[in-house]
Formats: sequence, structure tokens, C-alpha cells
Amino acid sequence: MPGTLPLAEVLALNSHTTDIHTHRTYAYNGWTFELPPGVFRPDASSRIVHDRLLDGTIELAGRSYAAIGAGAGVEAVIAGTREAREIYAADIHPDSVATAAGHYERIVGERPETLFHPLVSNLFEEFPGSVRLDVITFNPPAVSVKTSDDPTVIRNVCVGTDIVTRFFDQLTDRKLLAPGGEVYLVMSNTAQLKEITGYAMDAGFTPEVLHRQAREDDNRQAYFFKLRADS
Repeated sequence: MPGTLPLAEVLALNSHTTDIHTHRTYAYNGWTFELPPGVFRPDASSRIVHDRLLDGTIELAGRSYAAIGAGAGVEAVIAGTREAREIYAADIHPDSVATAAGHYERIVGERPETLFHPLVSNLFEEFPGSVRLDVITFNPPAVSVKTSDDPTVIRNVCVGTDIVTRFFDQLTDRKLLAPGGEVYLVMSNTAQLKEITGYAMDAGFTPEVLHRQAREDDNRQAYFFKLRADS
């Protein structure tokens, strides 16, 4: 597991001019997602998750699934097309939840076999206590340093390690994972990977690296983790 990139390099990689406050679009699998201001545009790390949901690496059919940080709703749409039994599209940002719900309704539509729950929630805080999830995905804004003074950029990019430790605390304290359930995280070495995976192990999870993606033009490496609760 690589160490976190040096501070100056993390800042250089994440201090570009953002278009987060503009209307944008995102194309994936022949679908077009409209992105209002404030809604995160999926990046290369997000696409790692999208591809694994779409190709069946992450099994969804007949399972209860939560997309934490639902954003534009790409994960929810894929889950609907892959016949998940239940889908929670959760995000702390109300406009993102509304956007995800709109895309789900337009692309997937009514599926009697699938229950769809758009949910404004800080991680799992607003999830019903009775929920037991078979699959969870999360691309956390875990960049290790504050890269902007813009609250919207911070929310989407650089909350830091704390958001992932709270993720595991809530997951374990509320016993939200069904027996045999799976957690999938994607993070890069702009985050504190060693500290985060160590915390997950202390919380009772065994991490496995399913995919590593290096960039040709800089030193970023994205890691796609599968985590299971220890028996």
C-alpha cells in the first residue's frame, strides 16, 4: 500500500479551476446525465466503480444495495438495470439526491421488482434501523488536505480521513451489513490509504485490492477495495 503523496503534490493535483458551480453533463454506457451546479461530476475513480457494477464484478441482482455519495445517480441507474432488489441512493447534498432520482426515473423507470429509495443522509444517519445491506459502494472525498476554501469543493473532494472512519463506525454500530455483505471503496494515494485500511481492519473488516489504476501523467494511483466483515 503506497504512502500518501507529498502535500505539495496533492495540492497541485487538486487545485485546478473547478466547474462544480456550472451545468455540466456526464456520458456513460450510452446514457447522458445532466449535472446541475453543485452535483459532483464522476471522475476516473468513479468510473472504476461504474464499470464493476455494470460488468457484474459487483453482483447486484436480487440484492439490497446502497450507493453512498449518490451524486448524479449513475450507480443507482446501473443497479436498477441489473435488477437489484432494493436501492438506496444516499447523499448529504439534497440537489444530488434529486438529480439521482430524476435520472433513475428517466432511464430505469418503474420496476415492480426493485424498491428505489432516494435519501438525503450524512452517510448512514437517515437509513431506517431495519435496513440490512448486501452491497455498499463509496467513493469518499478523502483527499488528505484541504485543497480549496469553497465548501462545495470540500464536500466533493477533501473532507479527509474522517469521513471514511465515520463510515465504518456507523456501519458497524448500526449493524447495517447483512451476513455475507460486501463493501466496495475506491480511493487514491491522495488519501491516507494506510491509515484508512488499518482503521477498517480494526473495525473488523478484511480488505482486498481488486484493482489498481495508475495514471500516466502523474503519480496518482487509484485502489479499488472489496471489504468483508470478519466472521
